[in-house]
Amino acid sequence: MYLQSLNILHFKNIKEAHIEFSPCLNCFFGKNGQGKTNVLDAVYFLSFCKSHTNVLDSQVITHDADFLVLQGVYREDQEQHEYYCGIKRRQKKVFKHDKKAYDRLSEHIGRLPLVMISPADEKLIREGSEERRRFIDMTISQYDPQYMRSLVGYTAALQQRNAMLKDQDRLYEDSLYELYEGQMDYHGKEIFQKRQQFIEAFIPIFNHHYQYISRQNEQVGISYSSHLSQGELEPQLKNAREKDRLLGFSTKGIHKDDLDITMDGYPVKQVGSQGQSKTCLIAMKLAQFDFLCQKGSHTPILLLDDIFDKLDEQRVENILSLVSQDSFGQIFITDTHYGHLSQTLERCGRPYKIFQIDNGEISSWQEPA
Repeated sequence: MYLQSLNILHFKNIKEAHIEFSPCLNCFFGKNGQGKTNVLDAVYFLSFCKSHTNVLDSQVITHDADFLVLQGVYREDQEQHEYYCGIKRRQKKVFKHDKKAYDRLSEHIGRLPLVMISPADEKLIREGSEERRRFIDMTISQYDPQYMRSLVGYTAALQQRNAMLKDQDRLYEDSLYELYEGQMDYHGKEIFQKRQQFIEAFIPIFNHHYQYISRQNEQVGISYSSHLSQGELEPQLKNAREKDRLLGFSTKGIHKDDLDITMDGYPVKQVGSQGQSKTCLIAMKLAQFDFLCQKGSHTPILLLDDIFDKLDEQRVENILSLVSQDSFGQIFITDTHYGHLSQTLERCGRPYKIFQIDNGEISSWQEPA
């Protein structure tokens, strides 16, 4: 499966564009702030119904416009499929597959598998647990629709419990707490089990990619921490209820799960250099790509947004040798310099298209004679 063409109308700084892509490599170059990342984000939006930067939908509509439209034509087994997204300000967004709207957006997740690596992803290594949970959830949800349904159920129950905890003007019956805590326990068990299975399979793939890219002696590791490792969630919630009432939120549950990422036994975010942290990030994302290839029926689209900054030449070379392999399908790459891209294309040796972006205007690039 690959993205054959994309129509963009009023998405961020791209007012209007029609792009025909290569099924292999697609490269975008231009100065910072011109719209390279926005093209990749539009492709990401069509896969996940939201921006890669998790901003509000109203913030991705061009400032002086009232709506946006994204329309992608994907080629799959000699057939074409159209995916459409339309958003009007202060209205619910609409997603369609071959002109038929989804009843729920969650039904779309996994249809267009995709992995994106960008500078914004450094918070996956450097910041709090929410980013790492999102990484896990976005991976599993792309091949397991039931996991997404469990997440929705758990989140709804958590929000109800938190709303009661925050309400200082009313004392709720224990039976009402037990209702939502039971739902959190029910959905949390399945989420915990599937996260455990994912991490167990993911770790050796991650280690392989890190060692291949770095060719260094440092040892990296990932471990999964969860309150459910300590036993059933329902009694933990009951025991924490009084404390949670004082704090106004739920302190126990799978919404507190985390991945501990270490280098030589210490947290990467504390001891890793910029290059080591970025290598760790790229290894995680490439491992995510491989994992989705194993689990799904389609090779994911790979988006590489300005990833070679802060990496030494050898690590860049190792990454390029990886993505040049036949196991990778359609790839989108951005860079600020055409020279970098031309070297990348020479090393990859795959069919490609090059596009130049200037102030949101996208044009095909003709290489100098």
